[in-house]
Amino acid sequence: MRANWDLVLEKVVNHQDTDALMDLFDLLLTEEERSAIAGRLKVFQALLLGEMSQRQIAAEFEISIATITRCSNYLKHMPTAQRERIKALIL
Repeated sequence: MRANWDLVLEKVVNHQDTDALMDLFDLLLTEEERSAIAGRLKVFQALLLGEMSQRQIAAEFEISIATITRCSNYLKHMPTAQRERIKALIL
């Protein structure tokens, strides 16, 4: 399965054209999946910034507390070096 994901990442990384990337993601992901990914990104950003409570994040982005808790738990169990790489990537 990892080889398949690597192929997806390769296709995404090699595109410079935003319209082509939009077409690719439209092909690969449903609207619901794209929305879920965008929501998770917002949650991770908010959690890493640490300026809002989980309830505030839920209200602001209309995301379930369960999703926010899963994201928070993932960050808590992430090695520090990985967390710092993620922080630099998405903030």
